[in-house]
Amino acid sequence: MELRTGLGWDSHRIATGRPLILGGVQIESEFGLDGHSDADVLAHAVTDAVLGATAQGDIGMHFPDTDPQWKDTGSLQFLHHAVQVARVAGYRIVNVDANVLLESPKLKDYRLRIRESLAAALGLELDRVSVKFKTAEKVGPVGEGRSAEAQAIVTVRRD
Repeated sequence: MELRTGLGWDSHRIATGRPLILGGVQIESEFGLDGHSDADVLAHAVTDAVLGATAQGDIGMHFPDTDPQWKDTGSLQFLHHAVQVARVAGYRIVNVDANVLLESPKLKDYRLRIRESLAAALGLELDRVSVKFKTAEKVGPVGEGRSAEAQAIVTVRRD
């Protein structure tokens, strides 16, 4: 048995006139995140963590933001792709732990829906997906309400 761990991180600017999507779930908010796709920082971080754990590059290699076909694409599609890449390489995902850093809105009421969405995309049981929400205590671009970030760590296994 071989265990590997991958780390993912993503950041997007706050933008008005766009939906706020986290882990494939639309969050009630007066703003969204700016990006070529739906700018789901959480799905992007988890995707990069899966790709990293299996040494398959990063999200930009698989879905370049210079390619118009990915414009406004739902980021769970990227995550599904990463899961398939991992499976083809002989790995299965064991668990995910992630952080979302966003000053507002408060996200605690969305935790279960986001975990369920990610678990379904990853093909995991709910108890193998953890998502935590943090603020930046008014410090830096996240704390000043100019951006959002997400971090993820993924463990994969090859028997």
